[in-house]
Amino acid sequence: MPFIHENFLLGTQAARDLYHGFAANEPILDYHCHLLPKDVAENRQFKNLFEIWLEGDHYKWRAMRSNGVPERFVTGDAPPFEKFLAWAKTVPQTLRNPLYHWTHLELKRYFGIDELLNEQTARDVWDRANALLATPEFTTQGIMRRCQVKAVCTTDDPADDLAFHKQHAASGCGSKMYPTFRPDKALTVHQPAGFNAWIAKLEQASNVSIGKLADFVAALKQRHDFFHSLGGRLSDHGLERCFADFCTDAEADRIFAKARAGTAATPTEHGQFATYMMLHFGRFDAEKGWTKQLHLGALRNNNTRLHIALGPDTGFDSIGDFPQAQALSAYLDRLDQENALPKTILYNLNPADNYAFATMIGNFQDGTIPGKVQYGSGWWFLDQKEAMEWQINALSSLGLLSRFIGMLTDSRSFMSYSRHEYFRRTLCNLLGGDIESGSLPNDLEAVGGMVRNICFANAKNYFGLALA
Repeated sequence: MPFIHENFLLGTQAARDLYHGFAANEPILDYHCHLLPKDVAENRQFKNLFEIWLEGDHYKWRAMRSNGVPERFVTGDAPPFEKFLAWAKTVPQTLRNPLYHWTHLELKRYFGIDELLNEQTARDVWDRANALLATPEFTTQGIMRRCQVKAVCTTDDPADDLAFHKQHAASGCGSKMYPTFRPDKALTVHQPAGFNAWIAKLEQASNVSIGKLADFVAALKQRHDFFHSLGGRLSDHGLERCFADFCTDAEADRIFAKARAGTAATPTEHGQFATYMMLHFGRFDAEKGWTKQLHLGALRNNNTRLHIALGPDTGFDSIGDFPQAQALSAYLDRLDQENALPKTILYNLNPADNYAFATMIGNFQDGTIPGKVQYGSGWWFLDQKEAMEWQINALSSLGLLSRFIGMLTDSRSFMSYSRHEYFRRTLCNLLGGDIESGSLPNDLEAVGGMVRNICFANAKNYFGLALA
């Protein structure tokens, strides 16, 4: 039997019935990813397995470095096959790491390859995959069609002109692509050189001259409106912790002016200004019925030497141990007091915060829609089987799993759609085990209906995106 078979990860008959009967054929709404819009709009044809699989995957890069692979074969100037071979040599060392599952699931689903990847099989895998990648079915849009992707939501800077989103919208492609408003750079008054350089881009994009704080807010509102005009219905914020250091308009004005003059905000001032802007962003989202995503808890760029050499998002981030609950509560509560709390998804990176986040969402449900505030799926270091189960168990114990909006890829790779399958198999295995043990009733229609909703329908109804 091949390693990836029809009942992979499905340990009971009930799990198999749930997966094959209710989960396997559901389409995908990938509501948070980091795909390059250019690749989607231009229907990129990847030249080889390196380009589609290793080009931007910092999960694999971390594993290769841990296996003693020199940087030249990770992000350096080695030829594509040599980089792929370095990865193939690493794969046998990833046993019990989720990369081992993901690697073979992706090879099976995309290319029909059952062989285990290693140094000996690398050339055959390379040649077989590359032959398929040269066909029309394996362009970016072709892959999205094959994987039943109804829509992807990319992650985009407010100063982006969204030209590729407009191009894709006019293409008639069945898989939709929508922008997500990610204004993290708007908070960086503690880094005035970068902040002011970014404001220059924002001025150009918004056609708003930014001399004072009111102009800055107006320019960002204009961009938020523009994202909405192109179908965007989500925002996203990547923060160490939520900001809740409330200040007056006058204090925020002073901090902004100080940064515009080239003087860095103090840590206290940075917290105040970030809080001020995050309140505005929450109001923008609530006004338009958007969903706000809060990704909290990453400790980024830990390796100074390699951050300088390679830049951000190259595999040197980790889980942070920041206090979360008190500030998160205060921020959500301030928006709620204004009747300006949008639909919100909370993602934690530290599993120690699982129960804090799962209980936090219950504080701000208001009966307007099911699951208005969501405890998001396992993110980044937690998007593997064990941590998915932790998240599902916490949400089940403290909230309503039945209203959960399910999985996303959070990926830069078009090979990552199988992560939805991985999640679905994990979900069905967990629930199937509950049925077999008697913890859930042996009612496949009831439990299976919940599974089907979590896989697609809940997200479809929650976001209100225009789908094919």
